[in-house]
Amino acid sequence: MAYAALLSLTHVLQRTLKYDCSYLLPGEKQQIESLLGKVGYLQDFLDNFPRENIESIEGLERKISDATCQTEDIIESCIAERVFEESATQSGGIFTISFHEIAKLILEVDATKTPPEKIVDDSGIREDLERNTSLPVGSIRPDSWGQSTMVGLDDVLVEIKDRLVGSSSQLEVVSIVGMGGIGKTTLAHKVYIDKYTEYHFDIRAWLTVSQEYSVREILLGLLDSMNIKIYKKSEKEIDQLGELLYKSLKGRRYLFVMDDVWDVEAWNNVKIYFPDDKTGSRILLTTRLENVANYINSGSPLHHVRFLNDKESWNLFCQKVFGECCCPLELEEIGKKIAQNCRGLPLAVVVIGGLLSKATRTPRYWSSIAKNLSSEITSNDEQCSKILSLSYKHLPHHLKGCFLYMGIFPEDFDIKVNVLTKLWVAEGILKPACSKTLEDVGEEYFLDLVHRSLILVQRKGSNGKIKTCRIHDLLRDLCVKEAQKEKFFHVIKGGPYGIQGSTDKRRVSIHVEKNSLSSLEEAQFYHATKGTLQGDDKTLSSLVVRSHFPPEEISFDSRPLKVLHMEGRHLWLDEMEDLVNMRYIYCYNQFSVQSVNASLYKLRNLQTMVYLEDRRSIKLSPEIWKMPHLRHVKLNGYIHLPDPPSSEIKGEENSIVVLENLQTLSILYNFSWTEEVLKRIPNLKKLAINYDNLGKDWENYYMNNLSRLTKLESLKCRVGYNHKFPYLLRCITFPTSIKKLTLYDMYLYYEDLTILGSMPCLGVLKLKGCNFDCGVWEPNEEEFLELKYLLLHNVDLKSWRADSIHFPSLESLVISVLLRSPLDEIPSGFGEISTLQSIELHGCVDSIVESAKKIEEQQLDWGNDAFKLYIK
Repeated sequence: MAYAALLSLTHVLQRTLKYDCSYLLPGEKQQIESLLGKVGYLQDFLDNFPRENIESIEGLERKISDATCQTEDIIESCIAERVFEESATQSGGIFTISFHEIAKLILEVDATKTPPEKIVDDSGIREDLERNTSLPVGSIRPDSWGQSTMVGLDDVLVEIKDRLVGSSSQLEVVSIVGMGGIGKTTLAHKVYIDKYTEYHFDIRAWLTVSQEYSVREILLGLLDSMNIKIYKKSEKEIDQLGELLYKSLKGRRYLFVMDDVWDVEAWNNVKIYFPDDKTGSRILLTTRLENVANYINSGSPLHHVRFLNDKESWNLFCQKVFGECCCPLELEEIGKKIAQNCRGLPLAVVVIGGLLSKATRTPRYWSSIAKNLSSEITSNDEQCSKILSLSYKHLPHHLKGCFLYMGIFPEDFDIKVNVLTKLWVAEGILKPACSKTLEDVGEEYFLDLVHRSLILVQRKGSNGKIKTCRIHDLLRDLCVKEAQKEKFFHVIKGGPYGIQGSTDKRRVSIHVEKNSLSSLEEAQFYHATKGTLQGDDKTLSSLVVRSHFPPEEISFDSRPLKVLHMEGRHLWLDEMEDLVNMRYIYCYNQFSVQSVNASLYKLRNLQTMVYLEDRRSIKLSPEIWKMPHLRHVKLNGYIHLPDPPSSEIKGEENSIVVLENLQTLSILYNFSWTEEVLKRIPNLKKLAINYDNLGKDWENYYMNNLSRLTKLESLKCRVGYNHKFPYLLRCITFPTSIKKLTLYDMYLYYEDLTILGSMPCLGVLKLKGCNFDCGVWEPNEEEFLELKYLLLHNVDLKSWRADSIHFPSLESLVISVLLRSPLDEIPSGFGEISTLQSIELHGCVDSIVESAKKIEEQQLDWGNDAFKLYIK
């Protein structure tokens, strides 16, 4: 992963120049600046190299990757030595030697990079690096295929046919979108050979475009598919071929299938040759790339091919294995398990079904196949591997590392998107962009991968953003194999079938399946991985652990370690003072905070610190105010954050360390928002605060200063016993930037609700354990104009009066466990809110359920077929 390594080194060099100048010897700053220029040159080289010929420089990429990783390790190791010695001169000799080694590495890189034109010439690519369009496009005649195997998806088939033969006379594009192997081509073919489709259209033609195409070959392929013979075709120009196609279609109703489209240019270059004579002609397009389909469809709805359900997978599996015969009873249980483990991907079912149709049909053999199903499928079917790897090879360089990183999580694992992007940031594999945070860049990269049908959306949050995702097992298997080949990361897997993987690698992910190991096997696995877990390997930079070990106390002594992500029942951290390069810590460990806190002044590069399942009171060290790289601090306990040192007392205004990267603070306990604090955290986006027993000392906390956090988007606030201070919300000036607000255990008065309703950007409001002291909630007009999500959990509310003018943008209403509330219905006016998409009820009384059902009827009567009512 040369490009990802170059990005990571760029971050290290920039950070060294900005924050570590005091540890540099004379002349070293200029050396780093020179090195930074060379790294940028290499990035540009990879960025501009033709994607379809990237395999020709695999050896060069590997050398760049190795040299870059070594260079990064040398720099960080030398800086770490100087941090411990607190001097640049004491270890000057070591650093001089290091730069000598770096210089040799750069010379080697230059030697392999110097003749990129020669490499390009040898591969037959033009010096201007334009796309090679001389490769032929594959054209096929689907009529000769016979009957394609398709089980299920009849609902999608009907929808597509209706679009093709619908009443619209305009030329329309109908797009089928989905991941590789999900059955897009099979579905398109089923529609194409349908008797009514054949009868409806005067002309039908099929063309497989694929990644490598030329306009000339596309036109020739279409003409050939239409049985139009061309005399001296090699002499024909593109315009001549296009004119012939246009004249052949003029005035006729045609259906063209453009299968496997990867590039909008393929469409832009040929669409002018498709006449629109208002005859009801159609273009049926299949693609893995949602952005391509959206561009070509011009706003028309896309047909996303869904995965097969368990029943459909089993039927297809039986069809491939047994044909017209039935599955033997002794194979049915394990057979259904195999079909289910294909995760609804038709390609996987077909491949494994074909393999088992020719193999020994015994439960023992089928059980052995089920153990490593993904590997069995890809290793036994070359075509399957090619289909899946096409999506990876088509990725631009900046996305490849992010996609491969998905393989670091276990199979069937719900990945939290905000955790994933934080890991990308910590690993340094995101390319900075002007006026955007690295988290914003990560979110864009993530959505790009979703739109390329490589990531599966699992759940969305209250703000509409994707909260959790998954990756299909076959794609994950591709990630792991490619990552190991590229030395990007390695997976150590422990389960009922033994230990798989090697521990002496740069990035290591350790997975232990829950309840899969006996006590003896757990001990063996822990012994086999203990060196890695303790950081004995001096090249280890990232360690991701998901295990259920009994707690063990360990210590780390691997200074290169940058990322430590530990989930499940795992290890206690002892001391971490040596981990000066640490950027990211994520643990469920209740003993970790103290060890980190004691060493906080050493963790100078720390970006993310997340500790979950720890409800205790935690007092952080004052050194936290001197950590400029901090981005996210999230502790589930009550954080006692000390006041920052006062610059006025020291008389050193310019010496203030501004935590300009800090975006998340949670959960702060009884904290005072003084000016000294606010000028240090200007870009805070997420904040969770907790106050107890507020009374006459309210002003000591300066909560009215919250309005100065102009970037704050999400605020969670709990104020215990605020009935002692009943006008709390009226004393807070909320930032106008807030989009998401969660209030716990508060007394809400009429004036308070008006304040909430007047917040201009508020899109999500969650009220938990709140008491509506006024008894009635009747919003005013022009309030809650942007509110899209409303949650009421265990609130005390007697009466609620509202209609469509009060919540004009509301999409989701969630009401949960109204134990203390006499509220007996949802306002009937919700039935007229045109934007409403769902109502979700948890543990509500029958009268509220009945009122929700009436709202559902109203919504359906208004034609809102998308509305859903969930009762749990």
